[in-house]
Amino acid sequence: MPASPIRKLAPLADKAEENGTLIYRLNIGQPDLPSPPKALDSLKHIDRQILEYSPSQGYLSLRKALVNYYDRYQIKLDPNDIIITCGGSEAVLFAFMSCLNPGDEIIIPEPAYANYMSFAVSAGAVIKTVVTTIDEGFCLPKIEKFENLITPRTKAILICNPNNPTGYLYTQKEMNQIRDLVKKYNLYLFSDEVYREYIYTGSPYISAMHLEGIQDNVILIDSVSKRYSECGIRIGALITKNSAVKETVMKFCQARLSPPLIGQIVAEASIEGTEQYSREVYEEYLERRKCLVDGVNRIPGCYSPIPMGAFYTVASLPVDDTEKFCAWCLSDFSWKDSETPEGTTGETVMMAPASGFYSNPDLGKNQVRLAYVLDKKKIKRALFVLSKALEAYNAL
Repeated sequence: MPASPIRKLAPLADKAEENGTLIYRLNIGQPDLPSPPKALDSLKHIDRQILEYSPSQGYLSLRKALVNYYDRYQIKLDPNDIIITCGGSEAVLFAFMSCLNPGDEIIIPEPAYANYMSFAVSAGAVIKTVVTTIDEGFCLPKIEKFENLITPRTKAILICNPNNPTGYLYTQKEMNQIRDLVKKYNLYLFSDEVYREYIYTGSPYISAMHLEGIQDNVILIDSVSKRYSECGIRIGALITKNSAVKETVMKFCQARLSPPLIGQIVAEASIEGTEQYSREVYEEYLERRKCLVDGVNRIPGCYSPIPMGAFYTVASLPVDDTEKFCAWCLSDFSWKDSETPEGTTGETVMMAPASGFYSNPDLGKNQVRLAYVLDKKKIKRALFVLSKALEAYNAL
């Protein structure tokens, strides 16, 4: 089981904070924005006398609310097409466990969300990767590279759209090419669409559910964590029209009994009547994206392409090993000047080394994933501290 590139440096961060260092956490997709007031009110005013098990597939009322939500994106569903899970992570795991036997292969463009690798290990599946590059903005390579990886054991293609960690948004042409490949070889298409709310281009959002001719092949992964700033309630969804897949997924759902009761209450309250909240959050991330990308590209030797979705970017830094550099920032570096907040001994920045988002650890050695989940003032200060850390590190 691989270590998480996002959380593996946490012990160093804990120690730095114990020593009084202020850490700007750009390493993890934990939004700092408040959850919707409507959702928080639902939590504060739970009137149940018993906090009971829910149905294994989740409450019908929540699934009906999600049907209305997806309809806004021209995704037509029945409540029975939706299975509520313990976060998007469980949805990925259950999809793998239900559709793949040990030794089966999944093709994934990378860099990719690191936990895909962990869930594949859990299912005994084998990851085959198609590498995208920062020089090309992480766009998909020619579809022939996917086809060259297909063997008799290939069972699925997995995409994340918009992408975590790169922020890349797949084009209509790319989605059509993937669809044609899925259809030709009768593969599953696992599509992680957790970040659909955050698309910063005029290009349309293309869901795997929009693709014609592969209705029974698509398994959509979703979560309320990011769009409502509700990571801690652990509510996600696995969505498919494939009845055999639903039947199998339900066995795993029944084995773990039920998704979180309180999380479902909060999630349901978040879906309707929060459109203004969603618009304001979107505008905030749009500004933060510009602030972070412009700031990174002003640091000598650093480069970030412009992400078109989600709230991450993968940036290259002028160091030979970001794993060592990110650890050093927490264990050995602390910046202090007149702007350092009172009550702290100094400041540093926490990032996720990008090598952990590749199956080959030699790739992404000079890259980091940065999440623009802090306000613009903190992002600017974090990038200033990063620039000072790079100067100090490269002077050693």
